[in-house]
Amino acid sequence: MQVTRSQISLFLCLLSCASSLGTRYTPDWASLDSRPLPEWYDEVKFGIFVHWGVFSVPAFGSEWFWWYWKGAQSPSYIQFMTKNYPPGFSYTDFAPEFHAQFFDPDEWADVFEASGAKYVVLTNKHHEGFTNWGSPYSWNWNSVDNGPHRDLVADLGAAIRKRSLHYGLYNSLYEWFNPIYLSDKRSGFKTQDYVEKKAMPELYELVNRYKPDLIWSDGDWEAPDTYWNSTGFLAWLYNDSPVKDVVVTNDRWGLGCYCKHGGYYNCADKFTPGELPNHKWEKCQSVDTISWGYRRNMKLSEVMDLPSIIKDMVYVVALGGNYLLNVGPTSDGMIAPVFEERLRGIGAWLKVNGEAIYATKPWRVQAENATVPVWYTSKSSTVYAIFTSNPMQNSFTLSAPKTSNSTVVTLLGSPEPLKWAPLHSTGLIVLLPDLPFTPADAWTLKLDEVA
Repeated sequence: MQVTRSQISLFLCLLSCASSLGTRYTPDWASLDSRPLPEWYDEVKFGIFVHWGVFSVPAFGSEWFWWYWKGAQSPSYIQFMTKNYPPGFSYTDFAPEFHAQFFDPDEWADVFEASGAKYVVLTNKHHEGFTNWGSPYSWNWNSVDNGPHRDLVADLGAAIRKRSLHYGLYNSLYEWFNPIYLSDKRSGFKTQDYVEKKAMPELYELVNRYKPDLIWSDGDWEAPDTYWNSTGFLAWLYNDSPVKDVVVTNDRWGLGCYCKHGGYYNCADKFTPGELPNHKWEKCQSVDTISWGYRRNMKLSEVMDLPSIIKDMVYVVALGGNYLLNVGPTSDGMIAPVFEERLRGIGAWLKVNGEAIYATKPWRVQAENATVPVWYTSKSSTVYAIFTSNPMQNSFTLSAPKTSNSTVVTLLGSPEPLKWAPLHSTGLIVLLPDLPFTPADAWTLKLDEVA
């Protein structure tokens, strides 16, 4: 019997799938780090981060309000409380004021979808320990028993998934003032009562109940991963959890882990590498440059403008990263108009230029100082040259692309091919049309059949 090429391809595909499905990961970093990152994550490129919790009630300074007030005892936070709240007022007294009365998850999801984002990550629990769902391990310090009296994680998740966006959950491992955690800390982390009674049971419950596509771990840095039992959890997550085939994780699983172990790398907050990293990474950035949580004392000068956001996103994608942009809602459940305006502005730009962002790969050259600075992305034999300032002239020179007789150059958003001429052995000069107005101040040249 003659075996056809298509039959051989099908056999190899089935063999590969079976091998992949049969992979079991052991609870050690060598094994866990060998897991391929699910493809969806690299393709989506752009997500929305949402920091929301009890810290949204004082809405002053930062989402680290409790720590700066009672931990660091910062004078400005103490003064804020002295001026605005009665003596004896505790942080837990803020929780009943976390009403979320205007929270409409469908409205939020509409805004996030309009931004062009393909995944959304909500804080399930920040370092204050308050969970945005009815955690059985956080009695009366959760959004079902206190404050909003609703399951915020479930409500937003349902709205996000109706729009075919990926849904992720942020989870802080440590809790600043949890007495069980503080007891473990005093022991030099030789005891693990907090991990065994609170942190890990809650995390397993979270995954089983909400089935997140992404777990954004944080609050790990005071103790090693052996204290957190991180490798045991990740082995279960990758082998036996209900999301084992799709879930993506970051790198914050214990002291010394970030930029070294886990799924993709966050490294430090607002990580800004100077060259192409050799591992998939993500930059988390906040529209409010001072805080991740909502601040009533936020000033317009402290808010990223649209061109700055687009420039930051383009740089990140050109260097192979994902861009996770944060907004902090108010305690009553509203997304500030200035944040919504920025998100819708991103979406308008991506409607024209998204082809140069989604599902792209870093090109052999990531950037060049051309007529104006240019960032490159690519798909197969198509290269995208994104420039984030107007060259203010008709001729545009690119030195990196190698053209051929088949090369076609277009401006995204305009169907007509542009005139161009080659430069010596490499590069080209493009005759630009009048560039259409865009509040983002960024445009994309699409170069087909270049090397």
